[in-house]
Amino acid sequence: MARLADYYLVVGYDLDKRAEGEGQGRILQRFPEKDWEDSPFPQGVELFCQPSGWQLVPERQPASFFVAVLTDINSERHYCACFTFWEGLDNPQLQKAEASEADEADDELAVVQLAQVFAPKSLVLVSRLDYTEVFRNCLGLIYTVHVDGLTVPLETVVGNLLTCIIPIAGGSQRTITLGAGDRQVIQTPIDDSLPVSGSTVAQLFRQLGIINVLYLLCAALTEHKILFLSSSYQRLTDACRGLLAIMFPLKYSFTYVPILPGKLLEVLSTPTPFIIGVNSFFRSETQELLDVIIADLDGGTVTIPECVHISLLPEPLLQQTQTVLSMVLDPELEIADHAFPPLSTQPSALKIQDKEIRGVFLWLFAQLFQGYRWCLHIIRIHPEPVIRFHKAAFLGQRSLTEDDFLMKVLDGMAFAGFVSERGPPYRVTDLFDDLVANHVERIRQEEACPHKVMNHVKELAELLFRNENPYPAVAMHKVQRPSESSQNASQKQSPFPALDDVVVQLFIDHAAAKLKTAPPVVKAEVKGMVPSGPPLGDIVDRNGHVMANSARRLEVVRNCITYIFENKMLEAKKLMPAVLRALKGRAARVCLTQELNQHVLQNRAVLDDQQFDYIVRMMNCTLQDCSHIDEQGIAAALLPLVTAFCRKMGAGITQFAYSCVQEHMVWATMQFWEAMFYSDVQNHIRALYLETDEGEQQNNHDGSGDGREISALDLASEQSRLWPTLSKEMQTERVQKEESTVFSQAIHYANRMSYLLLPLDTSKNRLLRTTGLADVESVSNSYVTNSIAGSMAESYDTESGFEDAESSDVANSVVRFINRFVDKVCNESGVTNEHLKALHTMIPDIVQMHIETLDAVHRESKRLPPIQKPKLLRPTLLPGEELVMDGMRVHLIPDGREEATGLMGGPPLLPAEGAIFLTNYRLIFKGTPNDPLVGEQVVTRSFPIASLTKEKRISVTLPMDQFVQEGLQLRSCTFQLMKIAFDEEVASDLAEVFRKHMHKLRYPQHVQGTFAFTVGQSGKMVVEHKTKDKNQSLKTLSKNLVKSAKRTIGRQYVTRKKYSPPTWENRSSFQSELDEDEISVSEEVDQSSLTLSSTIRSSDRQTMSNVVERACCRDYQRLGLGTLSSSLTRSKNEPFRISTVNRMYTVCRSYPGLLIVPQSIPDTTIQRICRCYRQNRFPVVCWRNPRTKAVLLRSAGLHAKGVVGFFKSPNAPASGPSQADSTSLEQEKYLQAIISSMPSYSESSGRNTLSGFTSTHMSTSDSSDKLRQPKIGALMKQVMGSKEDVPGTFSRGGETSLGQRAKVISLSQPKVSGKARSPPRGKWGSIRGSGRLSAYNPDVGTRLAAKESPQPNGGPSEALFLRQQKAYLYIIGDKAQLKGGKQDSFQQWEVVPIEVCDVRQVKNSFKKLMKACVPSSSTSDPNMSFLRCLEESEWIALLHRVLQVSVLVVELLDTGSSVMVSLEDGWDVTTQVVSLVQLLSDPYYRTFDGFRLLVEKEWLSFGHRFSHRGAQTLGSQSSGFTPVFLQFLDCVHQIHLQFPMEFEFSQYYLKFLAYHYVSNRFRTFLLDSDYERIELGVLYEEKGERKSPQVCKSVWDYIDRLNKKTPVFYNYMFSPEDEEVLRPYTFNSNLKVWDFYMEETLSEGPSYDWELRGRQERAAEETPDKADSGGPKSQRHIVWPCYDSLSKAVPDAITKLLQDLQSLEAELGQTPEKWKDTWDKMKMAQRGEAKLESKPSFSSSLLMSSNLSHQRRSQGVYLQESAGGSSINLALDCEASATSTPAAGRPSTSTLYSQFQSTESENRSFEGILFKKGALLKPWKPRWFVLDKTKHQLRYYESRQDKECKGVIELGDVESVIPGTPAMGAPKNIEEKAFFDLKTTKRVYNFCAQDSLKAQLWMDSVQSCLSDA
Repeated sequence: MARLADYYLVVGYDLDKRAEGEGQGRILQRFPEKDWEDSPFPQGVELFCQPSGWQLVPERQPASFFVAVLTDINSERHYCACFTFWEGLDNPQLQKAEASEADEADDELAVVQLAQVFAPKSLVLVSRLDYTEVFRNCLGLIYTVHVDGLTVPLETVVGNLLTCIIPIAGGSQRTITLGAGDRQVIQTPIDDSLPVSGSTVAQLFRQLGIINVLYLLCAALTEHKILFLSSSYQRLTDACRGLLAIMFPLKYSFTYVPILPGKLLEVLSTPTPFIIGVNSFFRSETQELLDVIIADLDGGTVTIPECVHISLLPEPLLQQTQTVLSMVLDPELEIADHAFPPLSTQPSALKIQDKEIRGVFLWLFAQLFQGYRWCLHIIRIHPEPVIRFHKAAFLGQRSLTEDDFLMKVLDGMAFAGFVSERGPPYRVTDLFDDLVANHVERIRQEEACPHKVMNHVKELAELLFRNENPYPAVAMHKVQRPSESSQNASQKQSPFPALDDVVVQLFIDHAAAKLKTAPPVVKAEVKGMVPSGPPLGDIVDRNGHVMANSARRLEVVRNCITYIFENKMLEAKKLMPAVLRALKGRAARVCLTQELNQHVLQNRAVLDDQQFDYIVRMMNCTLQDCSHIDEQGIAAALLPLVTAFCRKMGAGITQFAYSCVQEHMVWATMQFWEAMFYSDVQNHIRALYLETDEGEQQNNHDGSGDGREISALDLASEQSRLWPTLSKEMQTERVQKEESTVFSQAIHYANRMSYLLLPLDTSKNRLLRTTGLADVESVSNSYVTNSIAGSMAESYDTESGFEDAESSDVANSVVRFINRFVDKVCNESGVTNEHLKALHTMIPDIVQMHIETLDAVHRESKRLPPIQKPKLLRPTLLPGEELVMDGMRVHLIPDGREEATGLMGGPPLLPAEGAIFLTNYRLIFKGTPNDPLVGEQVVTRSFPIASLTKEKRISVTLPMDQFVQEGLQLRSCTFQLMKIAFDEEVASDLAEVFRKHMHKLRYPQHVQGTFAFTVGQSGKMVVEHKTKDKNQSLKTLSKNLVKSAKRTIGRQYVTRKKYSPPTWENRSSFQSELDEDEISVSEEVDQSSLTLSSTIRSSDRQTMSNVVERACCRDYQRLGLGTLSSSLTRSKNEPFRISTVNRMYTVCRSYPGLLIVPQSIPDTTIQRICRCYRQNRFPVVCWRNPRTKAVLLRSAGLHAKGVVGFFKSPNAPASGPSQADSTSLEQEKYLQAIISSMPSYSESSGRNTLSGFTSTHMSTSDSSDKLRQPKIGALMKQVMGSKEDVPGTFSRGGETSLGQRAKVISLSQPKVSGKARSPPRGKWGSIRGSGRLSAYNPDVGTRLAAKESPQPNGGPSEALFLRQQKAYLYIIGDKAQLKGGKQDSFQQWEVVPIEVCDVRQVKNSFKKLMKACVPSSSTSDPNMSFLRCLEESEWIALLHRVLQVSVLVVELLDTGSSVMVSLEDGWDVTTQVVSLVQLLSDPYYRTFDGFRLLVEKEWLSFGHRFSHRGAQTLGSQSSGFTPVFLQFLDCVHQIHLQFPMEFEFSQYYLKFLAYHYVSNRFRTFLLDSDYERIELGVLYEEKGERKSPQVCKSVWDYIDRLNKKTPVFYNYMFSPEDEEVLRPYTFNSNLKVWDFYMEETLSEGPSYDWELRGRQERAAEETPDKADSGGPKSQRHIVWPCYDSLSKAVPDAITKLLQDLQSLEAELGQTPEKWKDTWDKMKMAQRGEAKLESKPSFSSSLLMSSNLSHQRRSQGVYLQESAGGSSINLALDCEASATSTPAAGRPSTSTLYSQFQSTESENRSFEGILFKKGALLKPWKPRWFVLDKTKHQLRYYESRQDKECKGVIELGDVESVIPGTPAMGAPKNIEEKAFFDLKTTKRVYNFCAQDSLKAQLWMDSVQSCLSDA
């Protein structure tokens, strides 16, 4: 029973204590005046009566009512019902007009002086019960009695109110009356524990909506701060009450203030969580709260600050809850779309709806907490039950360990309260207990079907409603309300009277006396056993991933354990890897613990070394995937086992398994030990009572197994029931027994913890380092504060007297850890203080004893023979390669590539165990797979140390091992990744030394430290080698060159190792010093260069000839751009000359010594022009189209200052002849000179002048822009980037840069569909049929369509415009640079602005590409799939960009315009584009010699910064690796894929270059320019003597040598068309990922160092087959894609045949013929057959004939590249398409091209028949020889008619021509004088002419060619 009201008070406005503007309230009367003993009077009630402050108001306001909630110190809630009305007073201001205030009473006060104001007065009831309506009625009645002047005395009413007593719960109903003719019925709820909500919950949902309330609920449960705002006080209270009601069964235990007075607003900044309501009047003051969630009830919003993260309910629960809630609140939603909706679907009445919502939340919590009782540990039953919740097990069995929300809830205060309230097994149960125990099954079956859930919710709602309204029919309220008149009219109300306290007190005393005499009310509390519900094991939810075929895996685990204990070690070893893989699954781990349990007898199992080793490995593997809280109970199950398994080590020394499984986080986690301790205590206590009850013994200790008859909770509930019946002695005896059980367990656990926490070698601090134990205080989750625990530990420590010096740090930290544990568990489980003290003294002794035993074990373990580890295999090294560090044992861990791990089928080659070797060239791992089934395979992974791009430390836990190893992850730009973990035998400092050496080798101080330079020298790790130089004369020569060059350059440069070109500003200032005469500088340069050249001549004539021998010169001569010898004497008719202006590298450091410039430009001009260009790289000619004579130029971009001058319109007012002006004029002159060199220009304009140009062309070009517009056409449009182009690479359209024409250019890219629609137009198709194409000319179309091209649009139409008026020179420039330039209509050049990919972009793209192709770890994230990563890297998009620009340039050159590529600094993108253009346009560059020449000329001579971009030295380390050259090779690879028959070299050749350009094995790709190469003496030494013939300095020599031996670089499909210009498709969809990025050969490492291949094969042959015991040997060989080298294992047909030939020749003892000769013979034979046959047959003409129709070339024959050779795959529709008659409608390319094949390309200076002696043992044969001066070569053909050249002798290589003597097998009857020999650097050719005259003629012609050069 309880009082309805504890106190009644009247609170009024305090007139005396008025501060300025702030009134105060005071209590006028209070009854009873004495505090009740059971509930003291709450302080501060007057604040809550007027939460917004006490104020006087000018007019009366209506009476108001609300309930505030106060919480007292015992966290009891008091409900204050406040009824407030307003009484008139005479204005106090007027009464108190005293002098002191008269001064202050200013004018504005005088305005408001009303005669009467109204003050608030409140009637307040304070109660511990929450009956809002009853309170409202009672206080209203008191007010009515007063206002309406009823006859009843107020004292009586108040007295009755205070003496009214009602039951708390039980569903009874009471009728009460206050004696004023009123009657009210109070119904008490049936069950006190369920909250009473009225309709507040429904109200809350209506105000805020479903999602918002769910957010608030989750925020309250996860302990965030919540603030409600509303302008109504009662609504604030209701909202708070509603929120608490839906939290049931959890109770809110933090600050709870539904109505907070304005004066106490600072409470809001408290750090603890709260639920508070505040009037919206104070909204502004809540704005600066940063971590408070604000719910505005009036506006219906919930504002969550940015810094607050609310964890929401786990899915799918969240979704289900939302669905059901919306069915309750908005039933019409479901049928809103129905055609025939039911007539009425109103939501239930508010009161019912309220209960339905609460039903939903009850259902939700039942799902969240199902099975919680199975995770309770009861650790004491008497005197009070002590219960702990095992959080980890609960989360683990629900498989919700990752769930943020549940973790936080279980850690929260509300849940702790829940456990202590609902944990006890013997108590009163309520609706929730019933739901969790008996309805779990139903909930689980129905959760997927909302309607069934809804029915369940309705049932729950009914129960909840009945609980609040047990007697729904009764409604006999009768309460007077004040009459209308009294409320309004009575202006002059009498003030509320003071009551007679004596009378009221009498009432109270009287009632109290009556209560004393009345018999006590006994309420039978029905306690009972709380049902536990179904155990958790059965309800693993959807997310419990059962691993596939787990039964099979468990079988494997069981078998392996059986083998181990039966000592069948070999069998066990085979199964081991499978077992370790299986142990990733939970079922297998549980199985392991159960199996091992069976082998333990009397807590001990002694094993031998091998068994022990295996068991420990399995345990480690099992533990390594456990999280630190051990939610699956695996560590718990292993704990007894690690102290059971042991091995004998010597006299009385035993090593237990625990010493080998310590390295796991779980052992250092306090929660784990607590949970373990509690579960053990529970088992013991259960055993204790089972014994006492039935005297029976039972041994099964397995967790919550089904075998249990009675669970511990059931036992406890039974004991609690019996407790009151026991005698005192029995009771104390039981308490003591329990206490000593806990105590003995604590000692046991102190021992166990010391076992697992003390490392075997206590001198090492390894354990502390990894687990964070050292920082013991940080792990604390103990209720004992750290300081106490620490101080206690220390004090006991000193008592114990152990002061062992060396182990003290480990021992101390372990002792402290155990002490904290003991403190916590003993305090919680009620161990007496004496016992606790005893424990504390024991712990240091236990630890110390254990340390001593460990020392002995440690000593013995060192004596054990080491486990047999696989022998370390030595790698084969290159000649000159030396080990820097000998092999260190490591494990190669699998990375993200799945091929080698066996996941994609095949054997698991990784992880592998072996050693890592660091040589001065490579980093090599060599070892064998861990999996014994593939144990005999050798795994090799290596990469050149120079290609290392990233190295980071990782820590790795190996599956076989307990220790966490330190490891390294090394990434190389040859697309290789090594993840290695150092074996424990490798000291950590050794690993550090390894890293340092690696860095030193990767970034040498100077380029001379790279392998290419140090090779063959002594292997000391010295960077500055002082060895004597091999090639002294060249060295001095180059020194001279450089010295003089430095002198020449004068003050302009400061010499440093790293070349940094001076900025434009420096140069211009240097200029101004030398006054305004712009010639002065060049004069200075000239003088010095004159003197220099003379010195050079005297010192060494070799230089110039060396310069001439450089690739560029040979090429210039081939292209007819001039030879050096005649350049000085030649008449001026040649348009171009070779200029030696840069021979000292003074004009431009990064250009070659000889440059091609227009004939008419003097060197002095060049020296001025070059300043306008970045890095002084001015435009030079690098290629000329032999047919159209258009030239290709390259330069850097212009300097910012140059641009403006460059495009200055002629009529702009010049401010005097400034320097910039004159240079820009000279620049125009230069461009004009280039244009006038073109035959097409001189033809059209007659005179090479501007005026001539204007007159001829202005007539045709209408000055309106219409005709000029499509000048560049669609090709350009694409290149310059339209809106659909690659994101992020170019801006949209070129408005700024191109003035009006930009509108054409930025048209959007046309769609490709037209390609399919119009096949007859050749390969390009056209889609620009928009009207401008009316004059379509099909011939031009087919000509342009000769090859595939990336523009399916615009091809044909293009030619039309280009023919009418094209510019003579197109300048491809950088969009960003050309801003603001104005195009001049008189100029004959046109600027094409494009956006180039920045070097940074290439660098980042490459990083992403590497991560995509070689991921460091496997991931299942769909956003990280290979294709997604590839796309994000944008690598393909960058290739597309470069190819697209190149094809545009090819197109322009082919139509007769010259092109100048002038991008960035002229050494990255420019080089790529220029090289690709030449490769596409000129078939010569698609041969071995041509490609080499192209790279030497454009990349090496023209100064691509290989060292800088490759980050080859310490200086360039910061710039990072940027693979510009690799990008170029990838582009070549793309073209190769599309035109497999046009290239002499194979794909392998490109891969070879891609690998070696970063490997630093050769000197070819070192340094940044010819200048630097000369400075180091590298450039010309290749011609000098070689000391060690096996060390190749140049990659080209190496390739040449290799090519002679093996056809690996040769493309068998090479069958070029004459003069074929290639136009590849460049769309992203046409580009393929290069397999160079993806492939690897684990059997031998990269295949690009050929010496290694040969050696490995020999080594393999030398080891004879031991197992040749006579059984038939299978001929089959399994080829694994990532292990074997495919080209070796499965060579293509031709390579195979050539190999067979070679081996047959070797068997027959013949001298082997070179493969190339064999191949050529075959080709010839085949051609002969083809000529003989009347009609070309399919077979013969397939490969060799050179006039295959283009259709077949690109579609019929594809080359499938493998690592080294090629296999041929024919896919032809029918024979018809294969014959040489072209398919209908597609003219064959050979006919297309024959129309304009110029004869010039065949410059035949002298020709005739000569006999040539073949190679060794070959006959003499007649051949048709052609001497070609222009190309500077001697070619020979089969016959005069033959088009295919049989061979070429480069005249550059010829050393002498001398008369010869007839050799063996020479043609008969020819005179002796007809023989002559041609001696080249490579070999001697023997020739024989028809007679001596002819021979003389030949010798003279050849001689003259030689002298010309």
